[in-house]
Amino acid sequence: MIRIAMTLLVGLMLLPQAALSTPVRIKDLVEFDGVRGNDLVGYGLVVGLNGTGDGLRNAPFTEEIMVNILERLGVNVTGEQFRPQNVAAVIVTATLPPFARQGSQIDITVSAIGDADSLLGGTLVMTPLTAADGEIYAVAQGSVIAGGASVEGDGATIVQGVPTAGTVPSGARIEREVDFELADLTTVRLALRNPDFTTAARIEQVINADFGRSVAAMLDAGTVLLDIDATRAPSAAHALMRVENLRVEPERRARVVVDQRSGTIVMGEDVRISTVAVAQGNLTLRIEERPIAVQPNPFAEGETVIVPRTEVGLAEEETTGLAEVREGTSLSDVVAALNALGVSPREMIDILNAIQAAGALHAEFIVR
Repeated sequence: MIRIAMTLLVGLMLLPQAALSTPVRIKDLVEFDGVRGNDLVGYGLVVGLNGTGDGLRNAPFTEEIMVNILERLGVNVTGEQFRPQNVAAVIVTATLPPFARQGSQIDITVSAIGDADSLLGGTLVMTPLTAADGEIYAVAQGSVIAGGASVEGDGATIVQGVPTAGTVPSGARIEREVDFELADLTTVRLALRNPDFTTAARIEQVINADFGRSVAAMLDAGTVLLDIDATRAPSAAHALMRVENLRVEPERRARVVVDQRSGTIVMGEDVRISTVAVAQGNLTLRIEERPIAVQPNPFAEGETVIVPRTEVGLAEEETTGLAEVREGTSLSDVVAALNALGVSPREMIDILNAIQAAGALHAEFIVR
């Protein structure tokens, strides 16, 4: 019983460390050279809007594309004057995934470029999508699903979300494939999403240990070269399938990420801090408007006058002086030391910035 209890105790002591060092699949750490998507873009027209389209006086390009589409359909509108409010010019974007084949469908995003109020209920007319080389790789068409709502009255307007942008699920059909033959590759480079020498070395070691011979070599902090021929796999696809499922414990840099808009602070587990003294002062400015209406005497000639009256106050809250933030040897120690200051998250951002400037924050400080 004593031996069993000691075994359970040792297991519980080792559990937090194991949770912090969970291995990650190589496919979640790297990008395979050549296996990538390609951006597509097109210029089209959305029709069927309920009076929320472009004003053609302010968006003449909408009228031009509408005339071109009608003429291609055999409708002659040369010299005609028309001002519809149910059409909108849009930019269509999409990503052509790797190994996409002719006839398959992909999602697209539609965004208004004129002064349209909403794309709700609209339909995208057939729009060719081109890549950076100018070639057409897909054709888009379908009903637009906008991501917002707009309500307008005589005296007020309420807009929720962005009704001038939307998506068309499976709205583009691939008409041209990208020329890329994975089977012809003899070597493949593994590009790390977060370059690090230690992580790259661990990927090299794990791959070589799994194949039992030297098939991978670290070139730099962000690249590991895989020799397909040395793997003796039936094809490059079989070799990559085996490699991408191997697990590696990545090494992460110590970082503190701050979002000033929301006041969010995120720290990595390797963040360390040296002993510093911090004093935080709060300056409060109060402005209050209390205008007074001065009226003339009863039955006397005159006008009512508004006399402005402003009360301004400036106060500085008392502080307890310098507070010592002790050196932290772990993330929990750092968090406990910073929480002991008793400040808000936005004040904590200023404190962390000052500590980093003083050289006491041993981490990369990123402000977004």
